[in-house]
Amino acid sequence: MTSADRPVLRSRAWAAAGAAVLVVLAVLLGLGMGGSTSAVVLPLLAVAAVVAVLVWAGVRTRRARRDHEDALTAWAAERAVQQERLRIARDLHDLASHGLGLISVRAAAARTVAGPVAAAERTAALRDIERVSREATTELRRMLAVLRSPDDAAPLRPAPTLADLPRLVDDARTAGVRATLDTGALGAVSPGAQLVLCAVVREGLANVARHAGPTTAQVRAHREGAAVVVTVTDAGPAVGWVPHPGAGTGLLGLREQVRALDGSVLGRAEGAGFRLTARLPDASDPADPEAAG
Repeated sequence: MTSADRPVLRSRAWAAAGAAVLVVLAVLLGLGMGGSTSAVVLPLLAVAAVVAVLVWAGVRTRRARRDHEDALTAWAAERAVQQERLRIARDLHDLASHGLGLISVRAAAARTVAGPVAAAERTAALRDIERVSREATTELRRMLAVLRSPDDAAPLRPAPTLADLPRLVDDARTAGVRATLDTGALGAVSPGAQLVLCAVVREGLANVARHAGPTTAQVRAHREGAAVVVTVTDAGPAVGWVPHPGAGTGLLGLREQVRALDGSVLGRAEGAGFRLTARLPDASDPADPEAAG
């Protein structure tokens, strides 16, 4: 049984019981009521047979329902384990792809620098690589501590909000991407939409750094009625840049997060570059202080 095969309650006990009752009635009609003894005995036998059939059907139905509930519980537990594995896989992807990916891109960009600024650029690259690697190591240790101690309370970390967007853009600049940020008039945005919006920006800028290198990029988030739209657009690969493609799981996980909000995500070529667009339905109350981020 896979997680997609939800158990279905199947019990033919009552159908069999109905057929048995019909058979008893047919036998009675066939035998008739020939004598005084038959007039008393046959109805009693018929009633006893019907009661026995109904009791059997009830027992079988209860057993089938109990088996169904056990199977449904096992199915739900399997689904929960699978969802937890997917969440851990997304977290590990963020660590490996966004952290180690940033390190490899930063190192590759510094290696290609020539001229009098080459030495200073390599020194700055090593400093950035040291910082990113320490952050990735800290996050990895935190995650492993949670996995090794499932019964202990996990250390909490604030969920990303709109206030984290400048930091995400600064991280991309560390990798050499000349990124700009325009949030427009977003108004109130629900915490869930803010979380996914930050994930879109993080994944989009990480892909720009890997595929296009030290190029220009624009991050824009704005509101269109009851939806928040975020786009990450780059100007195309830098001259001489060799792409560092990932495994593709980042965009897959991103689509899952967007679909969880009934949103949509689209990636398409934009001139020489690429544009990632996500539309997140969000009808937050503008007067709600918690949704304003």
